[in-house]
Order: sequence, then C-alpha cells, then structure tokens
Amino acid sequence: MADFIGVFDQGTYGTRFAILDAEGVEVAARAREHAQLRPADKWVEHDAVEIWAHAQEVMADTLGAAGLAATDLAAIGITNQIETTVVWDPRTGEPYHHAIVWQDTRTDDLAAALAADGRAGTIHRKAGLVSNPHFSATKIQWLLEHVDGLRAAAERGDALFGGMDTWLIWQLTGGAAGGRHVTDVTNASRTMLMDLTTLDWDDELLEFFGVPRAMLPEIHPSVTPDGFGTTARDGVPITGVLGGPQAALFGNGCTATGAAWCNYAHRNLVLLTIGGEPVQSGHGLHTTVAYQLPGRPAAYALEGNIPHTGGAARWVVDDLGSLPSPAAFEKAASSVSGSEGLYFVPAFTGLGVPDPKPEARGALIGLAPGHTKGHLARATMESTGHRMREVLAAMTDDSAVAPAGLMVDGPAAASDVCLAIQADVTGVPVTRAAIAEPPTRGAAYAAGLGAGYWKSIEDLPVHRPVRDRWEPRWGTERRRAAETDWRRAVARSGPLVPTDGETRP
Repeated sequence: MADFIGVFDQGTYGTRFAILDAEGVEVAARAREHAQLRPADKWVEHDAVEIWAHAQEVMADTLGAAGLAATDLAAIGITNQIETTVVWDPRTGEPYHHAIVWQDTRTDDLAAALAADGRAGTIHRKAGLVSNPHFSATKIQWLLEHVDGLRAAAERGDALFGGMDTWLIWQLTGGAAGGRHVTDVTNASRTMLMDLTTLDWDDELLEFFGVPRAMLPEIHPSVTPDGFGTTARDGVPITGVLGGPQAALFGNGCTATGAAWCNYAHRNLVLLTIGGEPVQSGHGLHTTVAYQLPGRPAAYALEGNIPHTGGAARWVVDDLGSLPSPAAFEKAASSVSGSEGLYFVPAFTGLGVPDPKPEARGALIGLAPGHTKGHLARATMESTGHRMREVLAAMTDDSAVAPAGLMVDGPAAASDVCLAIQADVTGVPVTRAAIAEPPTRGAAYAAGLGAGYWKSIEDLPVHRPVRDRWEPRWGTERRRAAETDWRRAVARSGPLVPTDGETRP
C-alpha cells in the first residue's frame, strides 16, 4: 500500500498541493497564486486554465520536494473555493468564459428577482440557502444569457458546468479524452440547484434559472472509493472531495452532532453539525451538507456569517488609532476584567443574521469618564462573543441541537484573551485548533477514508490538546445581564438618517 495522501487545496487566491502521512503530518507542500481579474465593478474572475496549470505545477513540485512519485500516493483529496463557477467545452477543454468567483456580485439583480417573485422561498425550502448572488445558480444563468451560443451548446451537451473541484477532477481524470464530470454533495449544496433531501439536482430549481440538466455533474458522497475516478497519468484514485468550509469542519474533527467550528478572521464563519436531517432555518441561516460517507446518509450543518468581527479590532487599531498594534490591543483587553457597561456594536454596514438590521450602523453605548482603551478593546472582543452567542442560539432554535463546544481557527484565534472572552460570553467551551491548514487535512482525511488508508472517522489523526481549551467563567446571571444590555445597545444602533421632510445641515 502507498504510504501517503495527496491533497489539492484550490482556494480563492491560490492553489496548494500537500502530501500527508498516516499521522496527518505534512511531508511537503507547495503553492502558487493566480491572478484576480476585475474587468468591471463588482466583477471578480479567475482564469481556470491558469489554475489548472498551477495545479499541475504544485503537484509536481511537492512530489519533487518530498522525493516521491505520484504512485507513492494512496489517494488524492480535493478541497476548493465553493460557489466559484466555470463552464467549459468538453470537446476542447476550453472555458467559454473566465470562472466567475464566489465574491462576484454582478448577479445582484437576478438574486433580488428571486425574492420579488416568491422563488426565494422555494429555494430556501429545497436547497436550504437564502437566495444570494454568491451561489452558483445565478452565475450559470448569467453565463447562459451573456455568452454567445452558450445556451444552445449547453442544451446539446457541449457545455459542462462545475465548481473548481469538478474542473480539477475533469482535468486530472483525462480532460477532453474522457475526464469524469462529477462533484460531491458539499459543493453541490452550494449551487441553489440541489435538493437537500434527495441530494440530487431538482427540476423545479433548474427551471428557475434556466439551467439544462445536461450541463451538470454527477453528485457523489464526499468520501467515495470510486466515484471521482483516477488520475489519467498515474492511476491515483481521487477518493475525497469537500468544499472549503466543510473541509475545515471535517479536518478539525467536528463530525459529530453538536460539534461547531468557527473561522475567526475579518468575519466569523460558523458551522454547527446538526445530524442526518436537514432543517429550514427560521433565522436566515444557510443549511448545507457537512459531509457524506459512502453508503451513509449525509450529515448536515447550519451556517452563519458574522461580519465585522476581526475587522472591528482592526478598526480600533488601524483606523481609530487607539492602540499601536494587535499585540497592544490584546494586552489592553486583558488589562481589565470587564467592559464596565461599555458596548461596541460593530454594525459598520448593518447587522446580519439572526436578526438582520441592514440599516444599523456602528455605535459605542454606555461611555463613561472612567472608560479606557482597555475597556474599548474588551468591549470589541465581547461584541464578537455576543454576535456568536446570537448565531449559536439561532442554530439551536432551528435544529434543537445545542453546541457541545466550539472549535476555532483563523488569524484572530491566536489571541488567548479573545477565546477566553468568547467562552465567557457564549457559555460554550472554546478550543483552538492545534493543526495548520484544516481544509487540507479535511480533504486528506476524506480521501484516506475513501481509499481505506484510515478505516473510520475514529481512526483519523485529529489532535486537540487540552491546553488550548477555555471553559466559560461567567455565571448564568452575569451572562443574562450582559445579553440584555447588548440587546439594548443594538436597539440604539439605528442609522442617523433624516425623516421625511428633514434635511441635514
């Protein structure tokens, strides 16, 4: 048996290939960035041909650095930027247009039309997603409407759609000479075209966007011994595929019902594993497939996005200039035991789920003469905790699943003070991920399971040392009082806009 697992991590800004051993340790890795193309306002594109070329290069470079051949790999896994959309000609392998990136919002009007005519409710019920231009369906619709001859090509089977996972698999398994046109359930669940219950493309949803079924890939479990094919060059099986967030969830060992994961960066992305039945959120959250093992029902997750978390801290340090560095910000926050009635609502562009207030704006509430920079830093960290608590509570209300703990990674997760405060405010134990590159490891674990390299989820080398765990220290009474005051602060964060007939000086 070959001794290693190879992984493509195809991200928004670059493509990485890594080789892992049986302990989940990276033996070698190489990466290359690709161009961010912005041909118009709100447009973001990638050159899929460039990405494929880079994928080949980083795989060869990584194998060379490790002194290995492709045949030393037991399997290959793939994780990728979700929702990015590419359509290509299967006869030539040439894309009809640059890939439209998930960040691209050129289809705002198409997404808005879904809400205006009632289709958004059906999409939420069937696909679990709140209609949004980031998802793939409106991007496919735009391409079909704006690329000359594409709709006719799609209807006769001469145009294939895929995310970046599908594009790489098709190329790796032969391309125009017989490449496999497939995807996994996690990526398919981010298109607004798959029914979460049947795990198949839905005819009503396809009709909403005018997407011919012939252009869509076959959907397979995330872990599969044979569903994704083998590489045409060396015969290495591709046995595990997960979208980026789901791969991080999987790579951090958050596979059991009640396990939650959060990436702490400019915003917070939160996923809670809710078990084998999808739910329709009553709080504007997304329901997505977390993963699927072979011969098993899919596991689902609720997803929430919290804007202006790490961004709020950067505003205090960089824009406001209150503190000279992130280290000084953390030190200031740790210099006080509480915010002493000061609340910072970082609603720079509104508040999102679970209680959307797009008109809200940032506010500092409760300022008093005794407040210092330390209290401001502390209030900023506590604001993230309050927003996290709201989202986790909404997830529990939707699914009847309470988070047993919260696994965190990302740049802001390096702060011990921040994570201790998150545990206090949310009332949920917080554990910092002990591994780098969780999406890479998640895809490796999926591929290894598919190839029999690891026999079960229980055998996966997921490490969570006790020293990086924070238990809540606040009592119930203090937490409830802080929650009440936070809600009062949010209620006071409305916009300062003129009423009818008024003008600003």
